[in-house]
Amino acid sequence: MKTIEHWINGSPNQGSAADTQPVFNPATGAEQAQLLLGGDAEVDAAVQAASTAFETWSESSLSQRTQVMFNFRQLLVEHEEELGRIISAEHGKTVDDARGEITRGREVVEYVCGLGDVLKGSFSDQVSRGVDVHNFRQPLGVVAGITPFNFPAMVPLWMHPVAIATGNTFILKPSERDPSAANFVAELYKKAGLPDGVFNVVHGGKDAVDALLTHPGIEAVSFVGSTPIAKYVHEQATSHGKRVQALGGAKNHAVVLPDADLEFAANHITAGAYGSAGERCMAVSVAVAVGNAADQLVQILQRKANEVKVGPGNAPGTEMGPLVTKAAQERVENAVGIAATQGATVVVDGRGLKIEGHENGFFTGPSLLDHVTTAMDAYKEELFGPVLAIVRTDSLDQAIDLINANPYGNGTALFTASGEAARRFQRNIKVGMIGINVPVPVPMSYYSFGGWKDSLIGDNPIHGPEGVRFYTRPKVVTTRWPQQAHDTTAGFNFPTSS
Repeated sequence: MKTIEHWINGSPNQGSAADTQPVFNPATGAEQAQLLLGGDAEVDAAVQAASTAFETWSESSLSQRTQVMFNFRQLLVEHEEELGRIISAEHGKTVDDARGEITRGREVVEYVCGLGDVLKGSFSDQVSRGVDVHNFRQPLGVVAGITPFNFPAMVPLWMHPVAIATGNTFILKPSERDPSAANFVAELYKKAGLPDGVFNVVHGGKDAVDALLTHPGIEAVSFVGSTPIAKYVHEQATSHGKRVQALGGAKNHAVVLPDADLEFAANHITAGAYGSAGERCMAVSVAVAVGNAADQLVQILQRKANEVKVGPGNAPGTEMGPLVTKAAQERVENAVGIAATQGATVVVDGRGLKIEGHENGFFTGPSLLDHVTTAMDAYKEELFGPVLAIVRTDSLDQAIDLINANPYGNGTALFTASGEAARRFQRNIKVGMIGINVPVPVPMSYYSFGGWKDSLIGDNPIHGPEGVRFYTRPKVVTTRWPQQAHDTTAGFNFPTSS
């Protein structure tokens, strides 16, 4: 049985804790590894290594840092297939989907390869007579990231390249469900020339999280996960004097107007709802059908849901893999049953799906629910699975009001042929990331990612310009160099006090 270790100060590390946790293959249900779980001692060892490394890494040149990032980016390209298969084997998503998340994460590395431009300060000449002002940004020190299971490569890549390129050292606490991607990335960093101790990985559960949130040697914490945990992370870390990025849950709506190309909209909503088995914070979980678009939209969505090819993530042609755990499978299938008892129409029922040769895998098929109301659990809860709920409204304004009343504000989309409707939607909607005829509006790396309301606790989005600001602090320098008259004549006489 494979044992997954921590990565501290440039090499695998068993730590001192004896606790372990199984890591499963979601497609077979079989245990495939044992994960070592760390706590206070392992976090402290990582902090000590990162603190020592910070002394020299923070003084490295921009050229040195960008060269490491160029090397790291190339290694991500060369090892994309291998890393994708590692992710698929532990998460369950298809290898193609895993490669896609690596690509989106790599875009952040490419963004910080332009660090010289990103970190440029400003200069103001002659703000007063003989006085100039300039500013620049410096790294914080040791920073940490706590990341979820659903994107074991991409979400950490939203954090550590920005932190490291700006001169910080980093400790990653990945999900216990699919931890191997983090160690693989650590090996790529080492090959890229990153000094030992700059990037560290500590595996574990709540003990490791709490140790990171309270350790006095950690300056900032980045987190992506559920809203209740995001609130806990924000409260604990800020109370211990740390900066915090805390991104929470979501309930993302896609609004479809009658003037939209319904085949186009349904095709993209299907991919947005069932891609990665719905296990992503930007998944489309609610389709808001406006007016007479509803009946035809549901018919097309039903057809497309039934066409989704479900199977092992490494099988050719698979479009949707299993859920990450048995508990996740049971939770999602129970949610479909509860929706039916609360009055929803189960148009497509994905429960009880068995894949030949993988009967013990954590599979469930796409489910489509119609006539869902905002009072139903299927609407109120973040199901984090392949369940799409249809809510019907009479007008776009009603759809906007419905979305604005939802406690989450991560992403939303509008499918329409009307520029006026699109402009009204994007100006009036209380959501942080918006797609117009784009179902999953994840911004490019040179913009920042972050929702509104309960989808972002605090006010620090991730990656892009906001990420650079988060991992650095500014200095403003005001200078005056007064002119001085100096006697340059040399005297040969013996000096006296007169």
